[in-house]
Amino acid sequence: MSAGGAAAFSSTLSAAVKEPQNGAARQAISKAWNEVNETDRHRSSLWQQRMDWWQDARFGMFIHWGPSSLASVEISWPIMRPSPKWNISQNEYVNLYKKFNPVKYDPDAWVELARAAGQKYIVFTTKHHDGFCMFDSSFTDYKITNTPYKNDVLMMLVEACRRHNMPLGYYYSPPDMHHQDFRDTSKPSAENWQGEPTRPQWPNYLNYFQLQLRELATRYGEPAVFWFDGLNNQEKYDGYQVQRMLRELSPSSLFNNRLGTPGDYETPEQFVPNRIPIRGVRIAGTNPADQNRLPSGLPRPEDFQPWETCMTINGTWAYNRNDHKYKPAKQLIQTLVNVASEGGNLLLNVGPSPEGVIQPEFQDRLREIGKWLASNGESIYGTTYGPLQGLAYGKTTTKGGNTYLHILDWPGRSLNLSGVERVSKVSFLASGEILSFQRSGNGVTIQLPEQAPDPIDTVLKIETR
Repeated sequence: MSAGGAAAFSSTLSAAVKEPQNGAARQAISKAWNEVNETDRHRSSLWQQRMDWWQDARFGMFIHWGPSSLASVEISWPIMRPSPKWNISQNEYVNLYKKFNPVKYDPDAWVELARAAGQKYIVFTTKHHDGFCMFDSSFTDYKITNTPYKNDVLMMLVEACRRHNMPLGYYYSPPDMHHQDFRDTSKPSAENWQGEPTRPQWPNYLNYFQLQLRELATRYGEPAVFWFDGLNNQEKYDGYQVQRMLRELSPSSLFNNRLGTPGDYETPEQFVPNRIPIRGVRIAGTNPADQNRLPSGLPRPEDFQPWETCMTINGTWAYNRNDHKYKPAKQLIQTLVNVASEGGNLLLNVGPSPEGVIQPEFQDRLREIGKWLASNGESIYGTTYGPLQGLAYGKTTTKGGNTYLHILDWPGRSLNLSGVERVSKVSFLASGEILSFQRSGNGVTIQLPEQAPDPIDTVLKIETR
């Protein structure tokens, strides 16, 4: 970002954040960032290549892991919002690391599982809100190398990803419950868990925050993605300055939108928007009501907003031996299809055990997804949102002039499909079997067997002249 551009953005930001909940203020921040940063983002051909790759990838693995797995509680939240439901005190949680010894950790096995699942990238929690670092940071003692395990699990994962040619992203939480300059740690965290930027110590925390990011970008190598977290008043982290620093250190890396800047893509959490995201409409976070501001219909390509939703396989992000509410593979596959039909990515989470093992229930579901993708991946990878939205029986994606019709609810022996013209061939994607069809007006009538070949999702490949 040029000096003039940074000044212009800073001025707009200062005015806008006086009313941080105001929709117009958020739009002003987004507009200002896009205007001053457009040239910088696109001057890097490496960045553009990474963005193109990321949008083609469609499916990634999220990994939430840390000492909290020992207690089978959600990561960080027992100390952010203490409650009897967690069944652990703040002091007990903070000291879990002294017993953390994941002797069965095998990063190659993790990467091989992601590959078998058809996932094209991994995002790993280097530091969650609890402040515990899963890397050997030079700026804190609250880290993995001070556990009984002693090894740098992030470096081990970085090296495994390099061996398997698997892009790796770094999740990093700006909120930090452990750092005394982020908040007054003598107070109950329930009183100040969002940080205290008005304290004189706050600049010290920002320095720590930036030093750790610099450390990740240089010592551990340029990541595919910097995945920031936290959704409340993120402007306090000087995100535009941080992002500028990281673009210098890591020019091809992508940034999500949780650092007080629009970033490169939106991040709804645990839901799929019911309409295709467009630029200028923020949908980050866990509030599905945000999607109500999206217009219906197909956006112009230049208006489309890249996005990624992160989701759990059961009900928790971190390992929890008591959470058995596993989503079936069919539901997960259909979620991936739904996401791809709106041009998005699915970042599907696993929470490894205290020993460092991804549990069998997760592995089985991931391998089932991979098996389906082995036959149908052409309709997911490298596609974008389909030309037909709002179908009662399925979803569409498109690539290279072909439309892929994902039939999730079998319609019977024939299907009338309007809105597709110049059809030259229709076939089952998985088997290649050619189907009979008749053109009618601006659509086709396709002859189908009585039963769905694939009860999860039968994909038709519709080719046009």
